[in-house]
Amino acid sequence: NTQDTSGEVLEERPVAVSRVDVEAALSRFRGNILQVPPMYSALKVNGRKLYELAREGKEVERKARRVRILDVKIHWVRLPEVSFSVTCSSGTYIRTLCQDIGEKLGCGGCMKHLLRTRVDRFGLPDSLRLSQVEELMREGRIGEALIPVDQVFAAYPGIRMKEKSSRLVHNGNPFSEQD
Repeated sequence: NTQDTSGEVLEERPVAVSRVDVEAALSRFRGNILQVPPMYSALKVNGRKLYELAREGKEVERKARRVRILDVKIHWVRLPEVSFSVTCSSGTYIRTLCQDIGEKLGCGGCMKHLLRTRVDRFGLPDSLRLSQVEELMREGRIGEALIPVDQVFAAYPGIRMKEKSSRLVHNGNPFSEQD
């Protein structure tokens, strides 16, 4: 019910597929696809998070959203498990992708493990464990791990605002090029 192994098993089916079947199914999910967000997600509907509704036993209609799967690579196939990596657009639910692939194969599917390896320009090799951050804090060296805000947005063009517009923008108001 959560599309991962932490949830309640809703159905069990035999896994009568081969690696070739898995590869063929995965290839159908490359490119732009429509994906229905899972009930166990933080997405809000009428001001309520879907997971809150799901925990109350409620299910609401969710509209399919367009997401983009840029690449899918299989690491290994040890049926009934398959390990693969995905390069995708923001808004993609990997749990839902696993379920959808399982449905395409006819055996069902869910996610067992997820490791996010990149978000935008931030990759796993550049990350620190919480214990490492705590150690830097204790040693007074946390500045070594922090990225200045202007570097975080280095890929975006700079904008200079007139004083009046600057106040409005700081309060969350939209602006145009003339401001």
